[in-house]
Amino acid sequence: TAEEAAAMTGGAAEKVFVVFAGGGNNGGDAFAAARHLMNMGARVKLFFTGAEERLSEAAHAMHDALRAMGVEIRPLASDRDWDRLRVSLRFSDAVVDGILGTGVKGELRKPVVRLIEEINAAGKPVMAIDIPSGVEADTGRVSSLAVRADRTLALGLPKVGHLLGAGANASGQLLVDDIGIPHALLEGEEMRSSLITREAAAKLLPTRARDVHKGSCGRILVLAGSIGMTGAAALAAEAALRIGAGLVTLAVPELIYPVLAAKLTEVMVVAIPDEGGSGYFGGKKALKEALTLTERMDAVLIGPGLGRLPGTEEFVRLFAADVKVPLVMDADAIYAFRGHLDALRELPQVPILTPHLGEFAALLDMTTDEVEDDLLGVAREAARVHQAVFVIKSACTIVVYPDGDAFFTTCGNAGMATAGMGDVLAGTIAGLMRQMESGMTPLVGVYAHGRAGDLAFERSGNGLLAGDVLRLLPEALRELG
Repeated sequence: TAEEAAAMTGGAAEKVFVVFAGGGNNGGDAFAAARHLMNMGARVKLFFTGAEERLSEAAHAMHDALRAMGVEIRPLASDRDWDRLRVSLRFSDAVVDGILGTGVKGELRKPVVRLIEEINAAGKPVMAIDIPSGVEADTGRVSSLAVRADRTLALGLPKVGHLLGAGANASGQLLVDDIGIPHALLEGEEMRSSLITREAAAKLLPTRARDVHKGSCGRILVLAGSIGMTGAAALAAEAALRIGAGLVTLAVPELIYPVLAAKLTEVMVVAIPDEGGSGYFGGKKALKEALTLTERMDAVLIGPGLGRLPGTEEFVRLFAADVKVPLVMDADAIYAFRGHLDALRELPQVPILTPHLGEFAALLDMTTDEVEDDLLGVAREAARVHQAVFVIKSACTIVVYPDGDAFFTTCGNAGMATAGMGDVLAGTIAGLMRQMESGMTPLVGVYAHGRAGDLAFERSGNGLLAGDVLRLLPEALRELG
């Protein structure tokens, strides 16, 4: 912690650090960091928010070591103490937050809220120990207020609260330090959460044999598009090709066929009869032709830009109930199961659903705030009850399986909050279906999509487009070997 705090200010010598220590083991870590910062030549102003008699044995040892060094450990009891705090913050170079640790739940005490307000108002660089004070480690929820850290040093492993909800915003740059947790504990059955790293994605993606042909690399069917939503269909279909699928067929309502046939060169575009020339999927004839197309396919994606007409929603549900190959559902296809969750659970296979937070909440008849309060917990329960794989797009995209296993992406950025990005992700996942074990495609798809987004951000910043990510998918894939 001391080393990373010093790195944040370009070195500790002659710098002033204000260190806040709470009454738990997080405070003990703050005491230890303060001691090391002093040995590095820093001036340390230490404020203690706990009670000395309640410190654990290890934390008390660090507290006593500082006392032996002649450090003044200041309380926050009187108005004069708070005045001293504000002056110390004003003339400091950085702050170390060791007030609260991973055990925080619910509303904070008023003095702690006041202290966090002072830290945030000071505008100084902040290093948080393990997790920013005020963030719930298991959910990312912030019930009262949280320290806005520039860097957070996770001890042992990252926490869910670093990656989801308000905790993701509060954590700043996330660093992880291996503090020697026994390997056996990290391999236990209780550890059902993992990061989707470059190394993990590379291991899952098999090397392509030299004698492959387009048929053996995946025949993917995409059912997408409606009046005014041709872009979603094009992005999804092209993404499946860009991630390496051999043959991609895009089935669209007959009325918009000329638009997409002219727009796409490598994708095969097929017209599906739309009753009355409506420009939307629907009706028995359309259903029969769509299902016939699936007979020669390795996987199907349905949903991007379908629209939400009652006839289209019925078409989606009937199609999903009868399709025999791996199925990815996105956007309006997910919406079609709102109020029909029993039908989702009764599908003949385990589908992959790729909703954003709003679509996920609507499917479960919850508000977005209710879902965000415990996104991982809600997602795990939904995956178990409805027997589906959920790829939920949020501050950190997560993949959750019916058995409770959850995976968090390590790629992606705020510039990807733009139209069409979800269509590219859905196409990316579907396009990998024949190339690898279908159950693992969401992990590699999410990684490649996020990595392509990061490459696009390097070039275009917040002005990046979904098409930029689409074009960079091959580069992200090539990095995986």
